[in-house]
Amino acid sequence: MTKSDKPIAPAERLIVALDVPDAEAAKALVLQLGDAVSFYKIGLELCMAGGYFELLDWLVAQHKKVFVDLKFFDVPETVRSAVRALAGSGATFATVHGNQAIMEAAAKDKGDLKILAVTVLTSLDRGDLDDLGFACDVDKLVLSRARRALETGVDGIVSSGLEAPMIRRELGQKLLVVTPGIRPVENRPADDQKRTVDVAQAFENGADYIVVGRPIRQAPDPRAAAQAVQRTIAEVFQ
Repeated sequence: MTKSDKPIAPAERLIVALDVPDAEAAKALVLQLGDAVSFYKIGLELCMAGGYFELLDWLVAQHKKVFVDLKFFDVPETVRSAVRALAGSGATFATVHGNQAIMEAAAKDKGDLKILAVTVLTSLDRGDLDDLGFACDVDKLVLSRARRALETGVDGIVSSGLEAPMIRRELGQKLLVVTPGIRPVENRPADDQKRTVDVAQAFENGADYIVVGRPIRQAPDPRAAAQAVQRTIAEVFQ
């Protein structure tokens, strides 16, 4: 069985990516989505725009869960210090790159913060890995990093839904699997995500959570789009 068996409320399995220009735009979208979404991802764009941690505090005050997606990649002790500073902020998840020393450092002082290791970005494919000098296939690299994540004590991984079944077969339910690159419809030519799945497939393949951005943000009615995703999730886990 690959489908998640963790006791997660179905409505919390949807994480909406707040990839918008500034904190005010993020707050406006959160208010527009209302009770249709309870979990949000805040990443690099908002971090560079200013007001990032004030937005984090605001989301927590709105009783929302927060995924801090800054993909820490630095000297291990620096990553450890960054994670220690973030712990206690009210954030639920934070990301680090899947380097073993970095994962080990992040796991040391994470407190209640759950650390997710990025395996292979969903914007990368085989050709991109060739350019980066990786001789192995995408799935082998993802599985290798997932195994190391489990060994180092981080809580989960960020992985394409295409590799999730392999992770579940090899590692069972031991790690949280968070799947970005969700596309309810076929990718448009200009889309920068390459290894994608739809909502139902992601969960059938073993994801615990999905991250959805543009298909909700750019919908004519974002709230209705989020509600449609939530109905699909409820059907998968009924």
